Amino acid sequence: MGKTNYIRFDWAIKRLLRQKANFVILEGFLSTVLGDDIRIEKILDSESNKEHAVDKFNRVDLLAENSAGELLIIEVQNNRELNYFHRMLYGTSKVITEYIGEGEEYDNVKKVYSINVVYFELGQGKDYVYHGRTEFRGIHGKDILQLSASQKKQFACKEAGDIYPEYYILRVEDFNEVATTQLDEWILFLKTSEIPENATAKGLSEARKRLRVDNMSASERATYNDHIEAVRYQQSVIKTGIIEGREEGREEGIKEGIKEGRVEAFTEVVVNAYRNGLTIEQIQTITQLGEEQIREILNIS
Repeated sequence: MGKTNYIRFDWAIKRLLRQKANFVILEGFLSTVLGDDIRIEKILDSESNKEHAVDKFNRVDLLAENSAGELLIIEVQNNRELNYFHRMLYGTSKVITEYIGEGEEYDNVKKVYSINVVYFELGQGKDYVYHGRTEFRGIHGKDILQLSASQKKQFACKEAGDIYPEYYILRVEDFNEVATTQLDEWILFLKTSEIPENATAKGLSEARKRLRVDNMSASERATYNDHIEAVRYQQSVIKTGIIEGREEGREEGIKEGIKEGRVEAFTEVVVNAYRNGLTIEQIQTITQLGEEQIREILNIS
């Protein structure tokens, strides 16, 4: 029996996991990451439900509400972005303000979880999963600020920080592909699109049945294959830019090379990226060159 090919998570979350029949897969993923029993009530919004080939390079974004009335943002990002942490912050802030009605009391602000699956090196660290939350700690006694008894009853929280957004970052490329926990099983799928036969993580058994490439129609498979090739090309462009930038900028890396005006190393990368449909903004993200430098290389106004 040949190897079963499963649909990449970024494609599945954009096309398939929004369907109520497939919520069980999404619930399994979220439950495993958050360590809680998550039930999806509804999908609220999608910024990345786009069809054009160039748009495949944008982040895949899904916003859901669970049975507790909490909001969950899931972003899958293939692009290397220096300001991605800022975008995470902006994303949660935007959701909070959008989902409280004008004139409503502040206690109607919803709890937000931001789950970020990134396929590039984000920050510096030894782990491949990071969890961030707000904590109010005393400067002198180092105690954690708790809610009052009435606040605990009103908001179903214990600490003041429990009200604030929480962030999860899954740095998929840093995973060594040895799955020892249920979370590892999910990250293995995120990285390789493989599901081991002995996987026990919630949602993966359903993913094994419903996310098979061979279940796609011929037209769906053709579009999906175009997406895969686009992602592969993008990753190649990013790696090439990093390697050549370091060579030209010596050990200071891409940034230093750019500061010294050494754009020659990026010329081929810029031209190839533009020919393959990337926008000026996307090429800026990949190379960290300025818009004027990119336009000069491309000889366009």
